[in-house]
Amino acid sequence: MEVSITQLRRNLFELVDKAMDGEELWFTHRGQRFQIIPELEGGNKLSRITPMEIINPDGPGLEDESWKDEMRLAWEKDWETI
Repeated sequence: MEVSITQLRRNLFELVDKAMDGEELWFTHRGQRFQIIPELEGGNKLSRITPMEIINPDGPGLEDESWKDEMRLAWEKDWETI
């Protein structure tokens, strides 16, 4: 929904309630468009991040150190090219 600044002032609370219910609310003032959107719960993007499982639970655990030899060989190969 797009309204003028005058309509926004007249019906501010009604229009804000509609925005809170999920309806897009735009208003125009001096040729510029503005959008009113409710702030998401949590307040910032970092607080909305969903943690990811980094370690494969079906794979070898941290006690398996076979990956160290593989990484060492890869590093040595890279060092040879330098």
